[in-house]
Amino acid sequence: MRLPTTTVLSLGLAVLALTGCSNNTSAPSNPPSSTAATDTKDHNAPTAKPLSSAALANRLLDASDLGEGYTRTPETTARHDDVTVIGCPALAKLGGQAAAGGSLDFPHSAKVSFTYAGSSGSEVSEELYSDTPAKLSTGVNRIFNAMTQCPAYQVSAGSTLIDIRAQQVSAPRLGGKQWSQLLTYSADGRRSVVKQTAILTGAILVVVSGSPALVDTHLAAAVRTALAP
Repeated sequence: MRLPTTTVLSLGLAVLALTGCSNNTSAPSNPPSSTAATDTKDHNAPTAKPLSSAALANRLLDASDLGEGYTRTPETTARHDDVTVIGCPALAKLGGQAAAGGSLDFPHSAKVSFTYAGSSGSEVSEELYSDTPAKLSTGVNRIFNAMTQCPAYQVSAGSTLIDIRAQQVSAPRLGGKQWSQLLTYSADGRRSVVKQTAILTGAILVVVSGSPALVDTHLAAAVRTALAP
């Protein structure tokens, strides 16, 4: 049984693309109060010159990159103006439509989402952003820190109230900086866990979100494709 509506945080500014909620009871425990980026030496960093949105779109994964059972999900443009963050001033401060499902505030971006038929409710999405390395790093730090500054808080979306917990987790040593977290959503006795990992290399930011197993499976391919000449 799937919830009629469940709010799933998207990294792109803090709250909400509505989706179904799977019956996953593996909630993270003792989440930390903040998230810090991991720095690694980026020997293969591309040029620091920002890329256009069209160029980023050409670097997104497609279904053939993922293997059998993946279907591309049509993009939606729904607005969620009735979203309220409760119990987390840092996240609420991001404000309005930005905190309700928009994307990261960078000038160049591209996004794609897929549903995996091999597991009910399993989804994975990829977002690519481009700007100067300094602006990308500052922007991602601001979002991740806001989302994990309050390890437990609530989001009200219309008549639906969702309990959310955030936990920092380790990220693969890809690119120059990495961020990763698990987000656990609970509503009406149901629970869903979403993983979000961001990799910064030069002027390209790769964000992969969705079912934890799918994020882990496809993250390296997403980074490799995004950085292809």
